[in-house]
Amino acid sequence: MQNFRSAVLAVTTLALVGLAAAFAVSLTLVIGALLTVSLGARMLLTRTKNVPVYAKVKRSGAPRVWNDGKGTVIDL
Repeated sequence: MQNFRSAVLAVTTLALVGLAAAFAVSLTLVIGALLTVSLGARMLLTRTKNVPVYAKVKRSGAPRVWNDGKGTVIDL
């Protein structure tokens, strides 16, 4: 009787571990799918908002030097 209980307990434990693994994998796939859809929607929505940007350049002859926080920038 002890061996039978041990076998039932082992099978039950393996079934619970399998269910937990299946749940974790399915949850990972669902979250990945949601992130993929949201990334694709974001790419498509930003693509429709293309607005041309025009910059007016004023050249004085002297190079401009400024620090952007990552290093010194020199515009010749």
